[in-house]
This record gives sequence, C-alpha cells and structure tokens, in this order.
Amino acid sequence: MKLLIIDGTNLLWQMFCGMPSRITGKDGRAIHGTLGFVGALLKMIRRVEPNHVAVLFDGEHGNPRSELSAEYKANRTVLEENPFSQLPDIYAALDCMGIRHTEIADWEADDAIASYVFAYRDQTEIVIVSLDSDFFQLIGDNVTVLRYRGDKTNLCDGAFIQNRFGILPGQYADFKALTGDISDNIKGAEKVGPKTASALLRQFGDLQTALKKADEIAKPAVRQSVKFNAERLKTNYALIKLDDRAEIPFALELLDYAYDGVTTNEVLGKIGIR
Repeated sequence: MKLLIIDGTNLLWQMFCGMPSRITGKDGRAIHGTLGFVGALLKMIRRVEPNHVAVLFDGEHGNPRSELSAEYKANRTVLEENPFSQLPDIYAALDCMGIRHTEIADWEADDAIASYVFAYRDQTEIVIVSLDSDFFQLIGDNVTVLRYRGDKTNLCDGAFIQNRFGILPGQYADFKALTGDISDNIKGAEKVGPKTASALLRQFGDLQTALKKADEIAKPAVRQSVKFNAERLKTNYALIKLDDRAEIPFALELLDYAYDGVTTNEVLGKIGIR
C-alpha cells in the first residue's frame, strides 16, 4: 500500500505564485492556481502511483503556535490577489477526481499530516508532498517527502537528510530550532549556522541535551549564544516539533484511490472553468 498525502495550502501557494502568468477561465475568473494545482497533483500521482490519496488544507482559525510566539509566521506576505479565492475550484476538481480533502480544524495541516504518519507508517508507505522542510523530521524507513519542482522534483529520504545536513531525520526539529527558519519567522541562536548546528547534534544528540550540557560546547561564542538563547530555542523546538496531537480527518480505508488516466484539461472541463 502507498498513501500520498498532500499539504494542500503549501501546494496552492506554490502554484499560485509560481505560474508564469495570470490565467483566466471561461467566465473571466483567475484559474492559474487551480490549473497549476491540478496539473502538479496529477504528475505526482503518476509518479508515486498511490492507492490512497488525501489533500489537507489549513483551516480559517487562529494558529495555536501563535500562542507560543507572536512572531510565528508574522512575516507572511499579503498578496494583491488572494490565492484562497481559487479554493472552491480546487475543491471541485478534487471532488471530480474522487480525492478526499478537508480543512483542518484547531491545528495546522502539518499536524494532521504528522498524525497520519504516526498512525499508519507501520501499515503503509507514506509520501508527503510539501516544500515545508518541517516534514523532514517525519522521514523514516516507510516515510518520504516529495518536494515538487517540475522536472527538478526530489523525493527526500533519510540518506538525503544525512547528506545535506549531516544529521538524522529525527534530529531535524532540533536542528531547525538551533538555526531558525526565515520562512516561518523563527529566529535561531546567533553564531549557530547549519554546520555548527549539525556538529552540536552529533556531539549531544538533541537540543535538550545541548542546553543541559552547554558548558561543554568548545567554541566560546557558540557556547555563550546557546546559553543566552536557551528559552528561545526551547520555544523554537515547540513550534517546529510535529507529533500526533491533531485528529485524523479520514481513516485510511476511506482514502482509496485509483488513477483513471484523467488529464488536467479534462478535470477543468468537467468542473466548467476551462
């Protein structure tokens, strides 16, 4: 078995902002986000060949992580045209393809995707589709992350994480807590870049141990920074760490899917926008 689970909000933003031009449908409404979304999704389905598929979107509610840090995602750009205006067409396209989808209540889509991993990774192979690197922490023997970039699409596994960052996937939340994340407006510790963070994790194993044994850090500037930023780093970890706290919206058996060869233009035609 193979479950393909898509971070729908992430893919929508990627397609909406990444299409070369604004494209309109028969009634003059913008459809470039929908066109890109459906086209990318079908390419990934053909590549992965899943027999279970789900697309999860962030719901319109307050973000629980903002209670930990008011700075979390406070740097997000407000676009002149709202990409979420195309969500109804995307939902119609997913319905047309027979793919389950929903907006996640209470938590972020990331959390629900993580819950799927914890619940089903021993039963089925799982491929997560997102450009959000937070999902790297979930990679394991049965879990990979597909980063869709057209012809440069990359399927990331444990070897990818070790080769790129010098750490294990399970250390990625610790790594990112130390280095920070510009995209989510998370500030790391000064003097701690990727190489230093991976060296600290090789030495101590995890962030908690590094903080507890900070006096053993050899470089004075790094030692001082880690000690000074200890509370920030703990908050960073809480913001980044994914677990199984979110409710799973659909049981695995409800996500059955079989690709029937449908094309992007056929889907858009069936929902009346092309």
